[in-house]
Amino acid sequence: MNNTAFSSLSLNPELVQNLSSLGYKEMTPIQAQSLPHILVGKDVIAQGKTGSGKTAAFSLGLLEKLKVKQFRVQSLVLCPTRELADQVAKEIRKLARTIHNIKVLTLCGGMPFGPQVGSLEHGAHIIVGTPGRIEEHLRKETLKLDHLTTLVLDEADRMLDMGFQPSLDAIVEQLPMDRQTLLFSATFPDEIQSIAKRIMVEPVMAQVASTHDKSTIQQHFFKVDDDKQRLTALRLLLLKYRPESSVVFCSTKRETQEVADELVAYGFGAVALHGDLEQRDRDQTLVRFSNKSASVLVATDVAARGLDIEALDAVINYQLARDTEIHVHRIGRTGRAGCKGVACSLYSEKERHKIAQLEDYLDQLIITEPLPSLHLLEKTILSPAMETIQIDGGKKQKVRAGDILGALTGENGIPGTAVGKINIADNWAYVAVNRDVYKTALQKLGQGKLKGRSFRVRLIRG
Repeated sequence: MNNTAFSSLSLNPELVQNLSSLGYKEMTPIQAQSLPHILVGKDVIAQGKTGSGKTAAFSLGLLEKLKVKQFRVQSLVLCPTRELADQVAKEIRKLARTIHNIKVLTLCGGMPFGPQVGSLEHGAHIIVGTPGRIEEHLRKETLKLDHLTTLVLDEADRMLDMGFQPSLDAIVEQLPMDRQTLLFSATFPDEIQSIAKRIMVEPVMAQVASTHDKSTIQQHFFKVDDDKQRLTALRLLLLKYRPESSVVFCSTKRETQEVADELVAYGFGAVALHGDLEQRDRDQTLVRFSNKSASVLVATDVAARGLDIEALDAVINYQLARDTEIHVHRIGRTGRAGCKGVACSLYSEKERHKIAQLEDYLDQLIITEPLPSLHLLEKTILSPAMETIQIDGGKKQKVRAGDILGALTGENGIPGTAVGKINIADNWAYVAVNRDVYKTALQKLGQGKLKGRSFRVRLIRG
């Protein structure tokens, strides 16, 4: 298809108008390949990396065929993690702004079950959720999908990696046969092909090569002898490139935690993200990293999947990824939106075969560079620019971002420019403030009032 303008599609004019107001005029390659097929009701398998525009592709498909006056669940979007589900739901709501009375509901594990049942009793058009929790609702008959017209599997490869295959099978069994199925995946292993054969009808393949822009991402490869040198190498690279925001990829949950703990012990603003974290700790970690209170996120592939992190300065592969597509997917997180990014990979002699595989895949010669000088270890570590304050009050206590900002910047307060991201959940709120004024900010929030009430506040650190 030559014409990549959204206006060239047979979309509801209200959707096109809204896309234009959001600044979306041209389709991304994955959208141009998949949307025409999605809109005519075909099953589609789309392969593309994070940031390729796949969420908008399936969201527009759902919204185009949605019958708002029929207040029942018509679409189900399955995601591997709660964070991704929240992002997808947010994107759908944003794209649906001009169509009134559309209800999008998220149903994820790690959240109380009772309130979800209450929300379901009030009905919904689109459900976005994680497989385990959706299966539970179906089993307890708190969710009915008899009228479903569209099923979306987002990040399908990660759902399989996380062991959701039995849940997916149980969910699909309860869905109408006469439906459209859309499957989105960054990689396309055999397991995905086998799922597609079972649950899809003559799917169309939309594939965008997982390549990266060499002009914005600089790749560097370094050989290490053992784990002790690997950790030293990581410290050297963080000190050399001094990224304000970086992700370090590890292979296992245990190693992820150990590397993060070691970095913190050396004075880096590091946090760990892996599957063994409690939901509250996971939320805190993500808040601190996204608001610049932590500068290094040490993560497993599965845990980091679906994270929408803007302006990532560096990606460091503490170990090489298990396959070439995941490597490209990892490094594609930096150097976005025209910004420069750096990708560093550490490997041992045992991993040399992976270097050869990458050379074939990237069609380029990989040159191993010497590690930066050990003198860098004497350099001052770059501290995160912000600190995070937690307030024990949120949406249910009617706390709004404006209330927090007003309390911080009022009489003898801190300047508005010193206040960063404000995140508000049901029963808590987090606010980022410049490191040099956090004591004043704590005092203002602790001694002042929000909505005429006093709330407990505390500083959140590792």
